[in-house]
Amino acid sequence: MTDITITQAHAAVTAAEEKAEELGVPSTITVLDRGARLVAVARQDGAPLVSVDASAAKARTAVSFGAASGDLSGAVQPGAPLYSLGAASQEPLTFVAGGVPVRDADGRVIGGIGSSGGSPDQDLEIANAAVAAL
Repeated sequence: MTDITITQAHAAVTAAEEKAEELGVPSTITVLDRGARLVAVARQDGAPLVSVDASAAKARTAVSFGAASGDLSGAVQPGAPLYSLGAASQEPLTFVAGGVPVRDADGRVIGGIGSSGGSPDQDLEIANAAVAAL
């Protein structure tokens, strides 16, 4: 199995930055490999400082579960099956929209992209633009 490449990560970041500029939302975009380790990160001028950690947590969540971070929000609510999962992880996870997995041609997760800086819907749109560029 392969990981997302640096070339793919650069293409994803470029597409995400273009979408963020189009939306007028300065953002941080984080690209992680399938082991949830950093491949690339870019913080646009004016992006909130917290967006650095938030984008990484969104990408990590997407890689870890093979699903968009926001799609998992119901599963971590009180009484839901994964309620305490966030506390069980050594590294931050978040269940807010803006993190999406990256899959290879066979559907295997090879990485994840997280975006933060706008609303959850804007962050998801930016992350989706990054994946679409691949």
